[in-house]
Amino acid sequence: MLLQTLVTLLAACAFLLSTVSEGCGPGRGYGRRRPPRKLAPLALKQFSPNVAEKTLGASGRYEGKITRFSARYSELIPNYNPDIIFKDEENSGADRLMTQRCKDKLNSLAISVMNHWPGVRLRVTEGWDEDGHHSEESLHYEGRAVDITTSDRDRDKYGMLARLAVEAGFDWVYYESKGHIHCSVKSDHSMAAKSGGCFPGNASVMLESGAQRSMEDLRPGDRVLASSGSQLLFSEVLTFLDRDPRTHSLFYTLQTEAGLRLSLTTAHLVFVWEGNCSVRAPPDPHALRTAYAGSVRPGQCVLVSAGDGGRLSRVRQVSTGVGRGVFAPLTRQGTVVVDGVVASCYAVVDQHWLAHWAFAPLRLMYSWTGSTGSTGDGMHWYSHLLLWLGGKLLDLDRLHPLGVEPDP
Repeated sequence: MLLQTLVTLLAACAFLLSTVSEGCGPGRGYGRRRPPRKLAPLALKQFSPNVAEKTLGASGRYEGKITRFSARYSELIPNYNPDIIFKDEENSGADRLMTQRCKDKLNSLAISVMNHWPGVRLRVTEGWDEDGHHSEESLHYEGRAVDITTSDRDRDKYGMLARLAVEAGFDWVYYESKGHIHCSVKSDHSMAAKSGGCFPGNASVMLESGAQRSMEDLRPGDRVLASSGSQLLFSEVLTFLDRDPRTHSLFYTLQTEAGLRLSLTTAHLVFVWEGNCSVRAPPDPHALRTAYAGSVRPGQCVLVSAGDGGRLSRVRQVSTGVGRGVFAPLTRQGTVVVDGVVASCYAVVDQHWLAHWAFAPLRLMYSWTGSTGSTGDGMHWYSHLLLWLGGKLLDLDRLHPLGVEPDP
């Protein structure tokens, strides 16, 4: 059954690649310039995407109410954007508090509103709710939802306002009533659903010259230290599966007894060993299993660079923190040594070999054309495709629970 699924997945990818060339491929900078897309307003009671708010394809599950006295209160960030009017009828500043992702999308929407209607500003009527005014398990309790209008309160604009919110990147938008638009985002803990799996901008890799280079300065064509089975070698960076130097994400940091620290997002894959860390790294690469970064626990071993083949080092501590930038380089080998620790280039799918197999058409495309059909920042179009196809064709237990791509 799994083999049949893989064949179907690869066939779909190969078919798509056979219809794509540099002249008409997805991504910016290819082919004839497209005319501006006409935006269609949302209708009253319409929501986008067309799934329930707290499902994987939208803003994801409810994670629990945040209060001013809870440990998660530090996740809420005030928004003092002067281009946004906050109603703040409680006079507590609560409407200004939100998660980083919600703040980023709201600020982006504020710019769109001013561009679309000169002289009009975005208005927030409800943000974080600490008083229990919303229904049970409302994302307002986590600072992940806002209710919005325009500053002129012109209800004829609200359908287009909802569409602009969709375009600004909110994960779920609902034209809830004649009086406001409801928007929500995924949890900052679930950034894997947006970026799959990434490293922070200050993470470093080793170039073939022996020099260290930060992720934010890495470029396609650079040759970086990677792993192939039991050997360390230098592998060419083909592209970035995701690259956003400005966004902030939650990273898990694995600190090893060797003093190395690897930071990566929760759904990124790393190689772990459950046995004795004092033994040499197993020569059989299949002896090392892959695990999501968010599931790695102290006491497990990771593969670190040492000599020609690396060695095992025990994870001493796992911590979390917010870092700037998300970068996911793809090498020919599908692996990369980051801050001295061997990691997979892949995320979301629970097996490295499966992900490497699924990206074979993209590597083949690069071999044929010298390009992967993508430029600039953002998630690579092929990553979007595989996330969507994976949600359709693979058993959900093979995917990270926060990594299913909604229907395009």
